[in-house]
Amino acid sequence: MVAEDDEKQAELVRRYLEREGHAVRIVGDGLAALDAVRHQEPDLLVLDVMMPRADGLDVVRVLRSENRELPVLMLTARSTEDDLLLGLDLGADDYMTKPYSPRELMARVRTLLRRTRRTAAPEPVAEDPVLRVGALVVDPARHEVSVGGGRVECTPGEFRILAALAAGPDRVFSRQRLLEELHGFDRYISARTVDVHVMNLRKKIERAPRRPERLLTVFGVGYKLTDPAKAVRRA
Repeated sequence: MVAEDDEKQAELVRRYLEREGHAVRIVGDGLAALDAVRHQEPDLLVLDVMMPRADGLDVVRVLRSENRELPVLMLTARSTEDDLLLGLDLGADDYMTKPYSPRELMARVRTLLRRTRRTAAPEPVAEDPVLRVGALVVDPARHEVSVGGGRVECTPGEFRILAALAAGPDRVFSRQRLLEELHGFDRYISARTVDVHVMNLRKKIERAPRRPERLLTVFGVGYKLTDPAKAVRRA
């Protein structure tokens, strides 16, 4: 699904996608995008930010509130860091600024689709799929997160990072390793994406996000998830 109100841009994206074998539908405003996603359930949404009736940020906000996990690649003429942070915070999977290279756009589409297919593949049944790091509980089967019994709402990207960290408590994960959890290895995806997701996760699972006790930075290396109660006992 391509949601783009600029007809020339939309046709350019359509040609490149169809050249790679994808069936494409184009819509020209945000409300039409929401309606089309609900009724047709596309594999991926290429979404312009500046659109009539409802902008791309509102579209992502509504889709994630409805627990729709289709990958979303946002396109925008805006290039400030605030826009990047807001788009990812709302649940976009990736973000490109205009003008962009159509070849790079196709590379990112391929990466997002590979990640979606890997996630959808059947997983072996484990005896205890629930991951626990102190009071933090991550349930991959139910796609649920809680801290101290309280439910925590996570975007798909945040959940994948948290699940990877929870599977190896106290182990340090590099940004590149976490990027592979998000998208698979791809040179087009920025490590800044991981930093944004970590910042948003801290707002949700830490008592004081500016002084994290669970999701820690290991400077020059990456991030790790730990049980703050163990740190207190060791002290």
